[in-house]
Amino acid sequence: MHPRRPDGFDGLGYRGGARDEPGFGGAFPARSFSSASDLSRWVTSPPDIPGSRNLHWAEESPPRGAPAPCTPPEGPAEGPCPGGSGRSGGEGLGGGEQLNRFAGFGIGLASLFTENVLAHPCIVLRRQCQVNYHARHYHLTPFTVINIMYSFNKTQGPRALWKGMGSTFIVQGITLGAEGIISEFTPLPREISHKWNPKQIGEHLLLKSLTYIVAMPFYSASLIETVQSEIIRDGAGILECVKEGIGRAIGLGVPHSKRLLPLLSLVFPTVLHGVLHYVISSVVQKVVLLILKRKAYDGHLAEGASPVQSMLDAYFPELIANFAASLCSDVTLYPLETVLHRLHVQGTRTIIDNTDLGYEVLPINTQYEGVRDCVNTIRQEEGALGFYKGFGAVVVQYTLHAAVLQITKIIYSTLLQNSA
Repeated sequence: MHPRRPDGFDGLGYRGGARDEPGFGGAFPARSFSSASDLSRWVTSPPDIPGSRNLHWAEESPPRGAPAPCTPPEGPAEGPCPGGSGRSGGEGLGGGEQLNRFAGFGIGLASLFTENVLAHPCIVLRRQCQVNYHARHYHLTPFTVINIMYSFNKTQGPRALWKGMGSTFIVQGITLGAEGIISEFTPLPREISHKWNPKQIGEHLLLKSLTYIVAMPFYSASLIETVQSEIIRDGAGILECVKEGIGRAIGLGVPHSKRLLPLLSLVFPTVLHGVLHYVISSVVQKVVLLILKRKAYDGHLAEGASPVQSMLDAYFPELIANFAASLCSDVTLYPLETVLHRLHVQGTRTIIDNTDLGYEVLPINTQYEGVRDCVNTIRQEEGALGFYKGFGAVVVQYTLHAAVLQITKIIYSTLLQNSA
């Protein structure tokens, strides 16, 4: 089950309070300090960036307003501060601490907006292409994707590209809520400490699996809202996703055809996709963050760094790691996601837009018996590229995200330089 980062189930968005156990990724042990005990619990980059993920193992955020000591990600604890003076970032920039906080908040907010709002049209078209077994045009490149998105906007209006966005937020909330409740009433750990063992990892992934199962019927309802043609929509409310999800779980609500697959047959592909997406995202995220931190530290030791560059190195590595993790997991699991979406939509009497023409509608009349039958049918009737229908939308989505990150970085650098 995909998550995009808003419509995804990677489970990494949770930011706990003061804690001693880090998130998934114990393969990279935390560094111990020999100095004061409180120093070993402070993060190396400013916390509280909206959308960022706390990837500092066995560390805590310092109290609000306290100066954050500069501790490099690797090397001796008593090494020189990259800023050069040992003062906090705000003091090093001439008292611009409030500007730094505001700019960091803006950077995270821009990343969240891009992931969950600006990229939603790409998610809509991507899913419509995935479930459209009639399509002759696979839209593997961003050029055809942009053209068909323009056609939808011209014939149906902007709402055709932002449909189902509210339901994706609801699914995210249900996922986080279910994970928190299950972890509270069971011994399953929500996070993994750096002293991990196979049993702890297995219990943690079991918690994720149970979370995906609870959210599965609501994910199906959200998926239908994003692919259903705007032409035949009846203006459903924002809580329609919850109503449809409960109806799907208990077998009541809108009548479905006999081709509808029972939820039990969807458990395996849904959990498989969700767990693999979470694992790939976690591993890639921590590897990229480790590389970026090491590169920044080596650059500071080699030639020093300006206060502006030091602040950029504090804020951006987590955002870049998050970007790389989402991109790698989406690209790697795209064929499985295509199969999963077709199985979820089958038998729901869903009518989608014609992604070949940009107008007209098409019914979904597939008759897959399960995962294996769906894979074999796609390979025989649509070829290997049939698993990648709509892949151009992924290219557009992450190109847009990268552009927003770069623009915010330029704006942030300009603000810091002007305040210096």
